[in-house]
Amino acid sequence: MPTERLSMRKIKEILYLKWVQNRRHRHIGRALEVSIGVVSAVLQRAAEQGLDWATVETMSEAALEAKLYGDRAKKRTTPLPDAALLGEELSKPGVTLALLYEEYLGTHPQGYSYSQFCRHYRRWRRSQKVSMRQEHRAGEKMFTDFSGKKPHWVDPKTGEMHEVELFVAVLGASNYTFAYAVESQRVEHWIGVHIRAVEFFSGVCELVICDQLKSGVSRACAYEPGIQRTYQEWAHHYGTLILPARPRRPRDKAKVEVGVQVVQRWVLARLRHFTFFSLAELNEAIGYLLAELNARPMRRYGASRRELYERLDLAHLKPLPERRFECAEWKKVKVGINYHVEIDKHFYSVPYQLMHQHLWARLSTGCVEIYATNNKRITAHVRSFVIGRYTTKTEHMPRSHRAQAEWTPERMIHWAAKHGAHVRMVVENLLGRVEHPEQAYRACLGIMRLGKHYGGERLENAAVRAVALRAYSYRHLANILKNQLDRLPQAPASQDSKVPISHENVRGNPYYE
Repeated sequence: MPTERLSMRKIKEILYLKWVQNRRHRHIGRALEVSIGVVSAVLQRAAEQGLDWATVETMSEAALEAKLYGDRAKKRTTPLPDAALLGEELSKPGVTLALLYEEYLGTHPQGYSYSQFCRHYRRWRRSQKVSMRQEHRAGEKMFTDFSGKKPHWVDPKTGEMHEVELFVAVLGASNYTFAYAVESQRVEHWIGVHIRAVEFFSGVCELVICDQLKSGVSRACAYEPGIQRTYQEWAHHYGTLILPARPRRPRDKAKVEVGVQVVQRWVLARLRHFTFFSLAELNEAIGYLLAELNARPMRRYGASRRELYERLDLAHLKPLPERRFECAEWKKVKVGINYHVEIDKHFYSVPYQLMHQHLWARLSTGCVEIYATNNKRITAHVRSFVIGRYTTKTEHMPRSHRAQAEWTPERMIHWAAKHGAHVRMVVENLLGRVEHPEQAYRACLGIMRLGKHYGGERLENAAVRAVALRAYSYRHLANILKNQLDRLPQAPASQDSKVPISHENVRGNPYYE
């Protein structure tokens, strides 16, 4: 029966894990919650199309889908019956599987056969309350979780007590244990302790088994959880796979559940009478006791955790990459009408054609990268933490905005000087009267338009008359030119004003000497 086609993102993950990391089909299927048959089908289809990772990595999701599947419409799969609901209904008097199958066909006429229907239910029933012993190969799994019991430190200045989170990681084969205290369960701290963990173990396991907390899983689900994007980037960087445990299934990560309990008893319990005045001081004490814990012989194994680690896990761990992972946060953003996106109260530009669209922003310490929903990078900016300011690239602006942005006070004064000294005086006065030059840009651009319409000579003559009247504005220049007052001869300055006035009420300078 045909199944629902996988998303292009998951298909890319299959190709990446096989072609780049050379994973087994079984590991890929477990990590991505798909069957081995699905993994084989995807790889076979990609091989038939002559694809390789270098080609797939540069392809958009739409292009990859067209290459692999063409224009064939997606076919819906017939849903399986809810086995848990069947079990609940069968507990009622007179209800049989045959009756439930008839009701199932009433809802899904093209559904499964009766034998498949019964086989599905009986398989579910056999799986209930069964505990399977897990086998852990050397270097295969690292289990991670936070402790429910939290340590604390005290601020020496205020006396305030700060509770912190205790992270624990355990290797499956050797039980070698790592513990570290961090401020919170936020993404940056979650990624930070994972970096410290693989550096403590001096290598990377094939799989990381974690709880479905928000810092690691974006969509909690027992069957198809969504991995948080920063966490997925960390896994790619270190060449490992993330396999979240099922919600409310502690046996999926029993190793770390026991590891947390051991750390609580052998580390936190010993620190209960001590007071620490910084997080670093607390972690130093945890590290000291952790070394004792890993060196302590385990009665069941007849060796310490460290001895088993050196004997089993160390040789099978993947080497650490040359470059340490740089944690970056992903944030969904919406482009405003001014073609900018807001990140931490600072605004960054994107191409104006993307107005009103939803995009993804990748935030690292010194860079902001903007991605489309198909994972294609659009642009990047140097990160700024100045609140309320804008970081804008000229190429992102419309042509009209770009032309206006190119004008500066110096450029406008330089243009005005080409038409005459009086035009320059008018423009300088306009720019000097306002608090911000941008407030006078429209008036200056209006004067430029007058020069294009009437010519530079008439504009200079109009400016002579405007300066004489001390009328420094676009409106006065426009009225002078419109009424052709610039063509009239300029009235000479009155000479009478220079002759001293003789009058009995005018005392003159000698009076004040």
